[in-house]
Amino acid sequence: MMRKLARQHPSLAIGLLAAGIFALLGLVSLWWTPYPIDQIAISRRFLGPGWAHWLGTDHLGRDMLSLVMSGMLTSFVVASLGVLIGVGIGVPLGLAAVAWGGAVEWLVLRFSDLTFAFPAVIVAILIATLAGPGATNATIAIGIFNIPVFARVARGGALAIATQDYVAAARLAGLGRATIAARHLLPNIMSLLIVQGTIQLSLGILAEAGLSYIGLGTQPPATSLGLMLRDAQSLFLIHPSLSLIPGLTIVLVVIALNIAGDGLRDAMDPRLRHQGLSHGAG
Repeated sequence: MMRKLARQHPSLAIGLLAAGIFALLGLVSLWWTPYPIDQIAISRRFLGPGWAHWLGTDHLGRDMLSLVMSGMLTSFVVASLGVLIGVGIGVPLGLAAVAWGGAVEWLVLRFSDLTFAFPAVIVAILIATLAGPGATNATIAIGIFNIPVFARVARGGALAIATQDYVAAARLAGLGRATIAARHLLPNIMSLLIVQGTIQLSLGILAEAGLSYIGLGTQPPATSLGLMLRDAQSLFLIHPSLSLIPGLTIVLVVIALNIAGDGLRDAMDPRLRHQGLSHGAG
């Protein structure tokens, strides 16, 4: 199945492969990195790429490859948990809006409007003011921002499904609204949620990097790609590689996820599939 999808949608294969490699490197850092990320060696600082340090060392003599691997793990974990928060709360709200309608739908839409008014950065500032900065609070901020996104996606997709004959038949059969939402609405919007999840994951990685860069995200001794950028900003004119390496890593990860998201959209959109089949038949 995956081999067939890869042949039909090369962008999906390329995006998933690239994103998978980055995620795997981050996962490997749980057990192994070329050097400990907290190993400071002033005598080896500002080394260029070489056999001993493939990406060189930073201003404290720490191995850049080890920091990038650990930083990618932090970025993926924070962004993924933020997406899960959005899915876990936003999707049920969106389905409830369609299943019950009326006042429930109005409340969900107004809640979404209110949440959209506070971007992740603003939420992170509020949380940091109350509880202090950190990766956990950055995760909560990203998750809060994702809730209305998934609520609107779930509502929009479910509205189209709710008009189908089999949903009307389920109502006539006496199935409850919650049962209909779980059995008929949710399974038919999964493709929309997967595609949106991929997009939000890339946005979450950018948000985590931005929050860490301004001091509201990951805090030392842990590391993240945004934190590496913040540490290197004052040395950009002297040693630009310290900023370029984590910056390019963020760019490449986000591009890979966006390519994978576009590929998933093309593969899962029935209208695009039908167009492809009609062209092939022609």
